[in-house]
Amino acid sequence: MRSCVFLCLLGAVACFATEPGISHSEYRQRRAALKQALPDSLVVLFGGKEQEHGDLRSGFFQDADFYYLTGWTEPGAILVLTPSSETLLIPKRNAEQERWTGRKLAPGDPNVAELTGFESVMPVSAFESNLAKWAETVSNVYTLPSSPQADALKKLLPLRDVSSAAMPMARLRMKKSPAEITMIQRSTDATLAAHRAAWKRIAAGVNEFQVAATMSETYFDQGCERHAYAPIVGSGANAAVLHYSQNRRRMDAGELVLMDVAAECSMYASDITRTVPVNGKFTPRQRELYEVVLGAQKAAIAAIKPGVMLGSSKNKVGLQKIATDYIDSHGKDLKGASLGRYFIHGLGHHVGLDVHDATDPSLPLQAGMVITIEPGIYLPEEGIGIRIEDVVLVTEDGAKVLSSSLPREVNEIEKAMAR
Repeated sequence: MRSCVFLCLLGAVACFATEPGISHSEYRQRRAALKQALPDSLVVLFGGKEQEHGDLRSGFFQDADFYYLTGWTEPGAILVLTPSSETLLIPKRNAEQERWTGRKLAPGDPNVAELTGFESVMPVSAFESNLAKWAETVSNVYTLPSSPQADALKKLLPLRDVSSAAMPMARLRMKKSPAEITMIQRSTDATLAAHRAAWKRIAAGVNEFQVAATMSETYFDQGCERHAYAPIVGSGANAAVLHYSQNRRRMDAGELVLMDVAAECSMYASDITRTVPVNGKFTPRQRELYEVVLGAQKAAIAAIKPGVMLGSSKNKVGLQKIATDYIDSHGKDLKGASLGRYFIHGLGHHVGLDVHDATDPSLPLQAGMVITIEPGIYLPEEGIGIRIEDVVLVTEDGAKVLSSSLPREVNEIEKAMAR
């Protein structure tokens, strides 16, 4: 899981513990890999900042890139990498702030090196006074331009070009370690439990938000901290709206309901979609269209292997075209036209610390990458939207569907929903 600080105030003493899962040594390996990708460089990454009285709507969550290199979940930190050093800078203790958002680890606390995984831990207040020394020994300076502090760094180093570390970071994050795969599987398992609970809750007269609530409760009850994204529960024509999130409609018998809902557990996300009949039985037309989407998903998953493109490139046909061609050659709309025009989004994306994880789209798939495969067709004129989405691990010789235990076949779904 993540390196995390648990606060147990005993008088004026804070107790800190680290969850098992991803070790400090793995984070060090990641930092070493980034330094190898950016030789002779100073790399400065800024962690997320906490609002004065905390992040009231969602609570504080660390920036994904910063977490990837440090495992550090507390706010206001800075990471500084040089060819010969690694330094984590964290804020000094602020008693007034801690009255609002809890006690934090501070420089000079006992076992700070052991708890952070850094031999060098300094106060954030020492950053500017040491920056010139760090920069003078290297040829290049990198940061993440998406950080609010990136412009401030450029002003502190006015004679240096500050380049973006975003793409080197993305390339590192694309291939998951065994520990990361375990974390994604955990989030996926919690998500599958949520979908199974939803299938028991779905019935004519039930509101979409009630189904979303059932799903959220299920994975929150399993210890997941937040939604991987805003839950999408669309019944009838709402299923044809790709990112529908109002979840206000009452569903009726004879309709389909599309649920694109997933958990994020210990910073790692999943992403699962199923489309099922409200009354537990597909109509002939619904079944016909569903089988087209399922066939496209199966065709794409069967083609997954290292070296294949998820999208397309000048020289290679990607999984996107395989799925689109399948949909275009199976089934018709009400006017007799092929269905390919109704597949209006990408086939999939990488999954990890972000549900749409960092990626270099020019690179082919490699073993250890985790992606979604999610074909869909959307027919507002028929009040139908169908998407089937699974999380898939690319292996040395093919693919492993991490969400395979949740039924996809029509007969299996109807059996699971039978009352």
